[in-house]
Amino acid sequence: MMKLLHIDSSILGENSVSRSLTASLVARQKALHPGLEVTYLDLSAQSPMHLSAAHIGALFGHPPTDAATIADIAATASYIDDLFAADIIVIGAPMYNFTLPSQLKAWIDRVLVAGKTFKYGEGGVPVGLVPPGKQVFIASTRGGAYVEGSPASFLDHQETYLKGALAFIGLTDVTIIRAETVAVPDLKPAAIAGAQAQIAALTV
Repeated sequence: MMKLLHIDSSILGENSVSRSLTASLVARQKALHPGLEVTYLDLSAQSPMHLSAAHIGALFGHPPTDAATIADIAATASYIDDLFAADIIVIGAPMYNFTLPSQLKAWIDRVLVAGKTFKYGEGGVPVGLVPPGKQVFIASTRGGAYVEGSPASFLDHQETYLKGALAFIGLTDVTIIRAETVAVPDLKPAAIAGAQAQIAALTV
């Protein structure tokens, strides 16, 4: 049975464009792959803590002593297993102040782990350890226009960072479904409709 990992990170709930796009992506993948098993992770509702010295210590055999960190490590322990198990990964990634939501960055910090999802090979060249063959779909939403060629494109530390982080661990089959200018009332409907049309046209 194929498995899909669905990750949302927007803080806007029902008003979130990225959440509506990830829901459509998951629905489309279910239609294309009957019986698809979905694991859902809402990083806004269950936000992982930012890394601390205690988290790093735990990786090196020094168990934390404070209850909050112990609970957080237990709650996020399945992140890498879920990533490895998934055949398809759907990530909702809105742009917040030119980059990712901090909770999505916190997820990245938990799944980019030396010796588990990447290693340094000959000459220090990184090698991704995530099993090959996985498809990644990113629902990217932005209030303004940051696509390559636009005046503000140099401020895109959202898609560029996320694609780079995923490639670092071996996830290179990435499709971006983008809705830009969603903060501009006259442009928002067409931006969303265009992204939804891309999703409806997916054949894999």
